[in-house]
Amino acid sequence: QVQLVESGGGLVQAGGSLRLSCAASGTIFSIASMGWYRQAPGRQRELVAIIPNGKRTNYADSVKGRFTISSDNVKTTVYLQMSSLKPEDTAVYYCNIVASRSYWGQGTQVTVSS
Repeated sequence: QVQLVESGGGLVQAGGSLRLSCAASGTIFSIASMGWYRQAPGRQRELVAIIPNGKRTNYADSVKGRFTISSDNVKTTVYLQMSSLKPEDTAVYYCNIVASRSYWGQGTQVTVSS
Protein backbone atom coordinates (compact mmCIF):
# COMPACT_ATOMS: atom_id res chain seq x y z
CA GLN A 1 0.00 0.00 0.00
CA VAL A 2 1.63 3.21 -1.17
CA GLN A 3 1.62 6.02 1.37
CA LEU A 4 2.36 9.72 1.07
CA VAL A 5 4.77 11.05 3.69
CA GLU A 6 4.81 14.79 4.32
CA SER A 7 7.45 16.91 5.99
CA GLY A 8 8.43 20.53 6.42
CA GLY A 9 5.64 22.02 8.49
CA GLY A 10 6.22 24.06 11.61
CA LEU A 11 5.93 27.42 13.30
CA VAL A 12 7.06 30.54 11.49
CA GLN A 13 6.60 34.25 11.91
CA ALA A 14 4.53 36.26 9.47
CA GLY A 15 6.60 37.10 6.41
CA GLY A 16 8.65 33.97 6.72
CA SER A 17 8.98 30.93 4.48
CA LEU A 18 8.52 27.19 4.68
CA ARG A 19 8.94 24.37 2.21
CA LEU A 20 6.68 21.35 2.39
CA SER A 21 7.60 18.03 0.85
CA CYS A 22 5.49 14.99 0.11
CA ALA A 23 7.05 11.73 -1.03
CA ALA A 24 5.34 8.54 -2.09
CA SER A 25 6.60 5.38 -0.40
CA GLY A 26 6.33 3.47 -3.66
CA THR A 27 5.63 3.86 -7.35
CA ILE A 28 2.37 5.42 -8.48
CA PHE A 29 1.49 4.89 -12.12
CA SER A 30 -0.59 7.08 -14.40
CA ILE A 31 -0.62 10.16 -12.18
CA ALA A 32 -3.37 12.56 -13.19
CA SER A 33 -2.52 15.34 -10.75
CA MET A 34 -0.40 16.25 -7.73
CA GLY A 35 -1.50 18.93 -5.34
CA TRP A 36 -1.70 20.49 -1.91
CA TYR A 37 -4.79 21.24 0.15
CA ARG A 38 -5.21 22.82 3.55
CA GLN A 39 -7.75 22.82 6.33
CA ALA A 40 -7.96 25.47 9.01
CA PRO A 41 -9.90 24.90 12.25
CA GLY A 42 -13.63 25.15 11.68
CA ARG A 43 -13.24 25.39 7.92
CA GLN A 44 -13.52 23.00 5.01
CA ARG A 45 -10.50 21.59 3.27
CA GLU A 46 -9.53 23.82 0.35
CA LEU A 47 -7.28 23.54 -2.66
CA VAL A 48 -4.01 25.44 -2.37
CA ALA A 49 -2.18 24.44 -5.54
CA ILE A 50 -2.33 21.67 -8.10
CA ILE A 51 -0.29 20.35 -11.03
CA PRO A 52 -2.61 18.51 -13.42
CA ASN A 53 -0.64 16.18 -15.69
CA GLY A 54 0.13 18.01 -18.92
CA LYS A 55 -1.79 21.12 -17.93
CA ARG A 56 -1.11 24.45 -16.26
CA THR A 57 -0.47 24.72 -12.58
CA ASN A 58 -3.34 26.27 -10.65
CA TYR A 59 -3.26 28.21 -7.40
CA ALA A 60 -5.86 29.47 -4.99
CA ASP A 61 -6.21 33.24 -5.35
CA SER A 62 -5.14 33.68 -1.74
CA VAL A 63 -1.69 32.20 -2.36
CA LYS A 64 -0.90 33.37 -5.89
CA GLY A 65 2.48 35.05 -6.06
CA ARG A 66 3.49 33.67 -2.66
CA PHE A 67 3.38 29.88 -3.02
CA THR A 68 5.01 27.70 -5.67
CA ILE A 69 4.19 24.05 -6.31
CA SER A 70 6.66 21.77 -8.02
CA SER A 71 7.15 18.07 -8.49
CA ASP A 72 9.76 15.44 -9.16
CA ASN A 73 7.93 12.78 -11.09
CA VAL A 74 10.89 10.39 -10.98
CA LYS A 75 10.81 10.43 -7.19
CA THR A 76 7.01 10.88 -7.07
CA THR A 77 7.51 13.85 -4.79
CA VAL A 78 5.60 17.10 -4.69
CA TYR A 79 6.78 20.28 -3.01
CA LEU A 80 5.16 23.48 -1.85
CA GLN A 81 7.40 26.49 -1.37
CA MET A 82 5.58 29.03 0.77
CA SER A 83 6.84 32.59 1.11
CA SER A 84 5.49 35.81 2.62
CA LEU A 85 3.44 33.69 4.98
CA LYS A 86 0.45 35.24 6.71
CA PRO A 87 -1.38 34.22 9.90
CA GLU A 88 -4.35 33.23 7.73
CA ASP A 89 -2.16 30.57 6.10
CA THR A 90 -2.24 28.67 9.39
CA ALA A 91 -3.73 25.23 8.70
CA VAL A 92 -3.01 21.56 8.35
CA TYR A 93 -1.62 21.01 4.87
CA TYR A 94 -2.30 17.79 2.98
CA CYS A 95 -0.70 16.54 -0.19
CA ASN A 96 -2.78 14.66 -2.72
CA ILE A 97 -1.90 12.51 -5.72
CA VAL A 98 -4.63 11.35 -8.04
CA ALA A 99 -4.02 8.31 -10.20
CA SER A 100 -6.21 5.21 -10.38
CA ARG A 101 -7.25 6.28 -6.89
CA SER A 102 -6.74 9.32 -4.72
CA TYR A 103 -3.83 9.26 -2.27
CA TRP A 104 -3.61 11.60 0.73
CA GLY A 105 -0.81 12.48 3.07
CA GLN A 106 -1.28 12.43 6.83
CA GLY A 107 -1.17 16.23 7.06
CA THR A 108 1.44 18.60 8.40
CA GLN A 109 0.71 21.58 10.63
CA VAL A 110 1.75 25.04 9.48
CA THR A 111 1.37 27.80 12.05
CA VAL A 112 2.11 31.43 11.18
CA SER A 113 2.39 33.81 14.11
CA SER A 114 1.68 37.51 13.80
